[in-house]
Amino acid sequence: MGIRLPSIIFHAKQALKSQPLGTRNAQPDVPRGHVAVYVGEVQRKRFLIPVSFLNHPSFRELLRRAEEEYGFEHPMGGLTIPCKEDAFIDLTTQLHGL
Repeated sequence: MGIRLPSIIFHAKQALKSQPLGTRNAQPDVPRGHVAVYVGEVQRKRFLIPVSFLNHPSFRELLRRAEEEYGFEHPMGGLTIPCKEDAFIDLTTQLHGL
């Protein structure tokens, strides 16, 4: 399991690199050092999180679940995390406190 997690981050970085420069800057509301993610089981909501969260073990578990559900083709065009919004907010609130 742990061997696959770096591949998730690698593919996410590759996806960002492969975007034309014009599309990377198309969403100026994403501050430097953050990434937009879509969260929800049915209806998805967009959240901005610090890139540092991607290295936390609890967040990596969410990424592993997202990989199992969606692979690397995310239907929202960005990183999609299939969990309840409340659970995601609880996790990110805990991570902000670290």
